[in-house]
Amino acid sequence: MKLFLIAGEPSGDRLGAALMAGLKLLLPEVRFAGVGGPLMQAEGLDSLFPMEDLAVMGIAEVLPKYRFLKRRIREAAAAALAADPVALITIDSPDFCLRVARQIKAARPGLRTIHYVAPSVWAWRPGRAAKMAEVIDHVLALLPFEPPYMTAAGMSCDFVGHPVVAEPLATPEERGLMTGQGPLILALPGSRRGEVSRLAPVIGAVLAQIRQAHPEARVVLPTVRGVAALVRDLTADWPIAPQIVTDAAQKRAAFASADVAIAASGTVSLELAANACPMVIAYKLHPISFWLMKRAALIDTVTLVNLVSESRSVPEFLGPACQPGPIADALLALLSDGPERAAQQAAMRLTMQRLGQGGAPPGLRAAQSVLAALAGSA
Repeated sequence: MKLFLIAGEPSGDRLGAALMAGLKLLLPEVRFAGVGGPLMQAEGLDSLFPMEDLAVMGIAEVLPKYRFLKRRIREAAAAALAADPVALITIDSPDFCLRVARQIKAARPGLRTIHYVAPSVWAWRPGRAAKMAEVIDHVLALLPFEPPYMTAAGMSCDFVGHPVVAEPLATPEERGLMTGQGPLILALPGSRRGEVSRLAPVIGAVLAQIRQAHPEARVVLPTVRGVAALVRDLTADWPIAPQIVTDAAQKRAAFASADVAIAASGTVSLELAANACPMVIAYKLHPISFWLMKRAALIDTVTLVNLVSESRSVPEFLGPACQPGPIADALLALLSDGPERAAQQAAMRLTMQRLGQGGAPPGLRAAQSVLAALAGSA
């Protein structure tokens, strides 16, 4: 059995790698082709082109790379058709992946298509589910409340659990990698070049205020290979010099040891929840992109911990509200070990339970769902 997979960013790479591992366990003869990052490559994928080529978010940000991305869409579709797989599995990155799926469905209507990560139609643009159903047959959902939205649009869908519940936490030996006195602040400005460029100066200004209250504060900044050099440049003038880490063990140690985190919006909030690390969410988009998304929003929070726990314990500073003063105040409140910190810790525990903590690994559940969907179509 050959499967063609496409992932476009680090979170998708993690999902794809876990899915591939689960598939290999259930079906050792499975083979893979497609696009993915280092984790998927470690599982046996020879990526068609660097996954980082696709890591662009926001309408205004995509426009300068429109022709380049169109070419990558054509290349991915052509490669998938040439590979003659049993199924196409697209992983997150819907703006890219679903365009590839549309081209492939037009050429081979009978090819099974599976998308991993249900679109957040409960948050904005509810019409996406019906449009997605034109090119996708089966969906793997990360959140327990998502399947009804997908089945209503005409696709089959399974809740497979969120991979964060199965990701390894720091060992006692790894925790020892983060030594020093004073509160440890985890800085997470994102994994895309655009979001790092916009958020890094804000975090630097926040740290200037934190340092006044906690002169001994330390900062650690885990990052990914695609933006590591940029991160070093943008943080060179931070008032607290960050310890920049790319090693997986050091990243686990940082998440486990941090007292608080300031993070870009996204799945990183769940990684923090798995480590019981209180957080403040900050995010800046191009003003046009933010205005368009704000108009389309159906919910009052973008943080998954808030959504899954049905609370609003994680403070958010998005778009024009992403200002150093209020963000610093929220971080200082969490460092004081008061009611704000306790409320977040309760919400994080509930979130992990609802995402499948203690059950079968999500990658294995996803693999079982893929094979069941393909068996049902045979």
